Amino acid sequence: MERQMTSQERTAFIAIVGRPNVGKSSLLNRMLGQKVAIVSSKPQTTRTRIMGVLTEGQVQLVFIDTPGLHRPRTKLGNYMVKSVTQSVSGVDACMLVVEAGSEPSPADLDLIAKFKELSMPAVLAINKIDLLEDKSPLMAQIVKFSQLYPFEAVVPVSAQTGDGMEDLVGELQKLSQPGAHFFDEDTLTDQPERVIAGEIVREKLLRLLDKEIPHGLAVVVERMRERDDGSGITDISATIYCERDTHKGIVIGKGGSMLKKVGAYAREDMERFFDCKINLQLWVKVKEDWRNRESVLRTLGYDRNDFE
Repeated sequence: MERQMTSQERTAFIAIVGRPNVGKSSLLNRMLGQKVAIVSSKPQTTRTRIMGVLTEGQVQLVFIDTPGLHRPRTKLGNYMVKSVTQSVSGVDACMLVVEAGSEPSPADLDLIAKFKELSMPAVLAINKIDLLEDKSPLMAQIVKFSQLYPFEAVVPVSAQTGDGMEDLVGELQKLSQPGAHFFDEDTLTDQPERVIAGEIVREKLLRLLDKEIPHGLAVVVERMRERDDGSGITDISATIYCERDTHKGIVIGKGGSMLKKVGAYAREDMERFFDCKINLQLWVKVKEDWRNRESVLRTLGYDRNDFE
């Protein structure tokens, strides 16, 4: 049955943009009150556009969490950068996220140029204010960014502590326009359950492994099915793809110790998110240089049109 629009309903599609590692995914998760995007201290964690939905009363905000804008070095990198520019072009407004105390970066300036080209309504979120002992640089930063673009609002926030988040959501809600909601009010994300499960595994790999190896990893959920025996257990089988045999050994760890640790942490998160018991099986395979092989990228779910 089709949803009936009420006369007061308002909605806005908002792209969350910014350079890598400024906390875009953390802000999305904090606003939704639930993890839908993976988070790590390593840059370029988000690879695809993850849609999160926040409905409060008559206002629905649909967020697109984009990869950090960076200079691509692989075909996967090209895909990530293209997904950012496509997201900015197809939304009602943008939220530019920067780090407290930072100078405008080349990526920030590129995004602001795109805002100008599109006359895009935008809010500036200055994240990680909890890391600034001396808050005086904030005012200078606000002035500098405000001279670059007429932001609808500038809001200092902390995704870590929640400071300023209510104000940020309030400013974003002001950007909504009259129109029917696209999602039911209890919807959190449009991501399929298999994608979320795979991203949870990848997050644990990012957190537990060092240096460049995590960026050469992909996770594909091959099977996800609830048992028919009434036990309430869901069986999930996922394959972790890496680029070298040496990486495979590191992912598995001595006596399988690293893979067991990844599986244990991922299972905990999955059970919390899916609200059921999970039986998780992980496998590790090598696909050399997969980030530069279009055929492999397609099998991993990336659109071939985005590799150019």
